[in-house]
Amino acid sequence: MTRLEQVSDLQPSYDVVVVGAGPAGMAAATEAAAHGLEVLLVDEAVSPGGQIFRAITQTPLRNREVLGEDYWRGRAAADSLLASGVHYLPGATVWHLDAGLQFGLSVGGRAAAVTARRAVLATGALERPFPVKGWTLPGVMSAGAAQTLLKASGMVPQGRVVLAGTGPLLWLLASQLVAAGHPPTAILDTTPTGNWRHAVRAFPGFLRSPYLAKGLRLLMRVRRAVRVVPGVTELAIEPGASCAAELVFHRGMRPAERMAADHVLLHQGVTPNVNLANAAGCALEWSELQACFRPRSDAWGRSSIEGIAITGDGSRIAGAEIAALRGQLAGLDAACELGRMDAEARDKLAAPIRARIATYDRGREFLDRLYRPSDHFRLPHDEALACRCEEVTGRQLREVAALGVPGPNQMKSMLRCGMGPCQGRLCGLTVVEAVAAARGVSPADVGYYRLRSPVKPITVAEIASMPRKASDEKAVLRV
Repeated sequence: MTRLEQVSDLQPSYDVVVVGAGPAGMAAATEAAAHGLEVLLVDEAVSPGGQIFRAITQTPLRNREVLGEDYWRGRAAADSLLASGVHYLPGATVWHLDAGLQFGLSVGGRAAAVTARRAVLATGALERPFPVKGWTLPGVMSAGAAQTLLKASGMVPQGRVVLAGTGPLLWLLASQLVAAGHPPTAILDTTPTGNWRHAVRAFPGFLRSPYLAKGLRLLMRVRRAVRVVPGVTELAIEPGASCAAELVFHRGMRPAERMAADHVLLHQGVTPNVNLANAAGCALEWSELQACFRPRSDAWGRSSIEGIAITGDGSRIAGAEIAALRGQLAGLDAACELGRMDAEARDKLAAPIRARIATYDRGREFLDRLYRPSDHFRLPHDEALACRCEEVTGRQLREVAALGVPGPNQMKSMLRCGMGPCQGRLCGLTVVEAVAAARGVSPADVGYYRLRSPVKPITVAEIASMPRKASDEKAVLRV
């Protein structure tokens, strides 16, 4: 692997440009390079791994039991990448991609344009918004943020720690905190009890999947060490008098209960990070099962835009194992499309990969049905900030939606939600579902934000730093 430090180290063009160095991106880049393609792997982090394998080459944790063997398997993927012929640019922001496969990216305040013959977007997942009252108070953060601190810095939250929400990641983090010697005080489980009825039809497939044994071990470890409060139907967070925060929650028709906490970690699943694909013009579709928008793609990851493939959790939430396998498929397809092998050879190499994917797919539907977040918790509380960048509350969303606003882009015009630095990553689904609820229709009928470049903040100085070749200027400024 060749590590690049600045944009001046870049070539004008590559056979394949892969965005994101998580499980899918590492696998796609390594596979494509193994077939003789010139590959550029671009990532915002300073080391490979993505969120799942964050800091896998640099973590200060040496006790393997804390993060679990699933995390440490990422070291093999990182080692394969390090041994490959990939050009790797860490600490980089990709803020532009168009249908001509022209990228705009920045490192250290300087920007450049790069052209690809094939683009692979492995942008991963984002935590779903959890816009309850008090979710922006000090002491409240997402479970994913707490896990990042654990992996990258070996830091664990001290004092009374309460996890609230639903989803496999919530239980995984609780298990990791138990292994680190700092078990959470409690888990407030917001998984709707009715989800079991919808999930049971997929249970036979789950029994035959690798998820069964893994999930049982995780649940047993957590339940032995942590108080679990099931059936939470209402949740709010208030400033505490003698603690950082106080959780107020209901379980069905029972009276309100209170719980003091020094740290509150919220989570209700993850969704694909669609911003770059969306801005490039790739078609999105609504997944009712996973309650999110995702890029439309085929079995090889090919999107609606010729030459752009989308893989891993950035395409469909399925977990690290499937993400890496689908990344391999995208790398194989890139090699085929660029003439390094024929379709027959590609399909032969892909067959065992698809067989492994099938073993995980058997259990994924059960998890998706079981941990589908409550409709109630996906809609913003009146007093909660639905759009944190522009400080738009849930009440404001509802008041404007009641005027007959047809979709999120019109809501953007009226309230500026989605126009802040995050470009809708933190509020997109919240705004869409608020509008859909007001209109009494599906989010599929409402649609998502219409995004344009730049999809990440960029300064005028960065644009001015770009090479002054006419072709480069045209490539970047066609937004």
